[in-house]
Amino acid sequence: MILAGAIAAAAPLAFGSPAATAQAASTFDSRAAVEGVRTALRENYVVKERRAALDATLAKGLAGGRYAVTDPQEFAARITADLEAVAHDKHLNLRHNPELARQIGTGGQRDDATESAYWRDIARRQNEGVRELRVLDGNVRLMRYDGFFWNGDTSKAAIDAGMAFLRGGDAIIIDLRTNGGGSPDAVRRIASYFVPAGAKLVTFHMRDEAPTVSHAEASVPGGQITGIPVYVLTSGGTASAAEEFSAHGAGFGFATLVGETTAGAAYRNDFFAVPGGFVLSASVGRPELPSGGDWEGKGVAPKLAVAPELALDRALQDALARLAPKASGAARTELEWAAARYAARAAQARPGLPASAYAGRYGERTVTIDAAGLVYQRDGGLKTALIPLGGDLFALEQDPRARLRFVTAGGTVTGFVLERADGSKVEASKA
Repeated sequence: MILAGAIAAAAPLAFGSPAATAQAASTFDSRAAVEGVRTALRENYVVKERRAALDATLAKGLAGGRYAVTDPQEFAARITADLEAVAHDKHLNLRHNPELARQIGTGGQRDDATESAYWRDIARRQNEGVRELRVLDGNVRLMRYDGFFWNGDTSKAAIDAGMAFLRGGDAIIIDLRTNGGGSPDAVRRIASYFVPAGAKLVTFHMRDEAPTVSHAEASVPGGQITGIPVYVLTSGGTASAAEEFSAHGAGFGFATLVGETTAGAAYRNDFFAVPGGFVLSASVGRPELPSGGDWEGKGVAPKLAVAPELALDRALQDALARLAPKASGAARTELEWAAARYAARAAQARPGLPASAYAGRYGERTVTIDAAGLVYQRDGGLKTALIPLGGDLFALEQDPRARLRFVTAGGTVTGFVLERADGSKVEASKA
């Protein structure tokens, strides 16, 4: 299983989350725990050249009394900090989780640990990672996917349902901004919807074992999805398996990455039970992409680089701009306006005048100010926020087929023109 355990906020399977580790301070043998960590790393850590340095660091800390604490959370934090200082490996960490430690038993359990009731329950509550499906402007379809969970047919069914939904879109956005990783089997399933059957995806070099190669599946329900724009949203919390999928999107050319460079956590990890109710996540393998190399320590760079919180707007801007030329008449105008709206949001456009200059009565319509900004309302109608497009032009949040252009004279607002995608207009003077 691939997991960025050090990125607890992003990792769907992060066993270091507060819910998993909120254990009362308990008596444990810190020496036995340290020795358990040392043994697991000496025998299994993927970068053999670092094993001695890791062992020496732990031995020094043990001898110097650094780990002589009674709080298991503090103990785990100190071990993790020392390991990270040597290895700079985001998969390498120690957490206090007696429940998972009991399920693992003695030694690393590899992927079968993730198939326990503990993990299955997490996956069930998160719908196997498929957290949200939405239809956005222009029939752009979004899947927010928070974890590459893999529980066989259960996960496969959730993925296939999500992909069936996405297939009906004119463009696709897969949001991995809060996806901290998961299973390469889930990566393989989703990637198989976009890459040729049998295509080589990744080679895993595990300990001293013979390399294993993952290939795209021979078939998926409905066949491959081709001919429509695909976007993958990324952040610094997009890690591990989520990075592998992002790398496939860029490498095979089926997706445009939008956001920021991913975490740079490439190694594949196992979990090891450690005396005292601790669980060690240790890297035991490394991936190799078809192009050679991996993303450890450097991440996967986006094509469209923006702050993560602006990534969705930037992707929608690009998708709608690509879809607009395929439409005509009012439909084309609506797509162009929507693209401009998201471009303005991504650029955080500001109005040409202070908000107070626009507020007022315009015949049977009013423009007011609330905590979020300007609000437009027709008498008896619903309120809708005005989104600044730059200058004196605004989009109506609840009506993509209309926008408001304020008329000014000498820096004073005198009225507005309500423009519609079908070419009609409504003019109103300010009272």
